[in-house]
Amino acid sequence: MIEVRLLFPEDAAEFQRLRLEGLRESPTAFSASYEDECNSDPARVAERISSDSRRGILGAFAGDEVVGIAGFQREGGRKLEHKAFIWGMYVTPRWRRRGIGRQLVERVLSHAAEQPGLRRVNLGVNASNAAAIGLYEAVGFKSYGVEQAFLVVDDIEHDEILMAYVIPRNDEADTAGGHSGIIGNL
Repeated sequence: MIEVRLLFPEDAAEFQRLRLEGLRESPTAFSASYEDECNSDPARVAERISSDSRRGILGAFAGDEVVGIAGFQREGGRKLEHKAFIWGMYVTPRWRRRGIGRQLVERVLSHAAEQPGLRRVNLGVNASNAAAIGLYEAVGFKSYGVEQAFLVVDDIEHDEILMAYVIPRNDEADTAGGHSGIIGNL
């Protein structure tokens, strides 16, 4: 059974293990590189996965092992806080095709829909990653553009498809006031 929950600083080692695996295994799926992150200070990693009212990282657990991750961050500033984005989505190869990626994304979208004033969740995905594109389309993301040559890996240019999920509007929720944590209650 898979448990999807918010990661805490004590999950830093498991997060970093899976993050580095993803950067090594799928270098064209991330703007970060293995070389840039492989020597990250453990205290910095623990700080990075700490959640607050605007950001957090979900982990999919098979027992004590993190087998999938997805980061989520709400934009800052009055003119941008209606948007959030998903980053760093990764499921280890031996756990793929079991619905874990979908669970992570749906959990983020479900919580996002509860946040006052949040209207859309954006993400970017490598144009050659058909499986990820299919997943995002299946849960309701729509493409709105392409950034050509977003990444260069091993001297090869990779385009990125920009996608957005528009949160169904509930005007009563928007006027209810208050701002609960973006990930706080996951």
